[in-house]
Amino acid sequence: MSGMDEAAPQLKLLLKQLDLDRLDRDLFLGDPGGGEGRLFGGMVAAQSVMAAYMTVDEGSLHSMHAYFLRPGRHGVPIRFVVYRIRDGRTFTTRDVVAHQAGEAIFQVTTSFTKPEEGYEYQEPMPQVLPPDESPGWEWGWKPEVGEEKQAERRWMRERPLEIRNAEPDYEKREGETPRRAVWVKMRGPLPDDERIHAAAIAYASDSGFLATARHVNAPGRSASASLDHSVWFHYPPRFDDWLLFTSRSTMAHAARALIQGEMFTREGRRVVSVTQEGLVRRPRESR
Repeated sequence: MSGMDEAAPQLKLLLKQLDLDRLDRDLFLGDPGGGEGRLFGGMVAAQSVMAAYMTVDEGSLHSMHAYFLRPGRHGVPIRFVVYRIRDGRTFTTRDVVAHQAGEAIFQVTTSFTKPEEGYEYQEPMPQVLPPDESPGWEWGWKPEVGEEKQAERRWMRERPLEIRNAEPDYEKREGETPRRAVWVKMRGPLPDDERIHAAAIAYASDSGFLATARHVNAPGRSASASLDHSVWFHYPPRFDDWLLFTSRSTMAHAARALIQGEMFTREGRRVVSVTQEGLVRRPRESR
């Protein structure tokens, strides 16, 4: 693959994991890789995008709507079953269900479309620091326990995604809507393959997104998990450079929080929108 020599080891591993084995026409097998704790949901989403693309002859991914059903595990192969829901003249729909150890852990509906002329408008990109002036991402919700802090730093080091804080001076105040603005980029160039770019964006869209809803001033470590996740690709997927990933949590109730976000190119073009509902429980110390 082009650019592989320049890719960091973490990215090389991700690209290997996105290379699914085809067992049958609509049946694929993926390697989740090794690790500790529960499997990162963005990995399953990225592999599911690859499985869907491998059954589509024409069109680009323009939306995906997913449910995280059960926590995934490292070291256990994932079987991806693709259902051909629709093959239309403009739109193509595929459902993908990811199974691990005989149980469904993830389900996503994906929609693909062909290019078409239409109206064009968008809200402007927020004013933030450019990526070259943004510091490396330090979690705004820092745990007080040293072991947990080390685990989060290890999590960041092992990821194929580089994250920089676009608003390093931001501190949430009481009554304000929690927000987050980071620059994201893969640790090296991606192959010139739209499927991989789409999968990489799906991977990035779940990276730290739920952290937007965590209360800055709450002591201890809150329990959180993604419940559902939707991504809209407004342009054919490309992830060649830094993308500004902004998000805000506009609603929380009954231990569930809603997060909405956008991804912009350096030039200010909004290329992706993301929405997620997540489980966010208060830390035990504050319950």
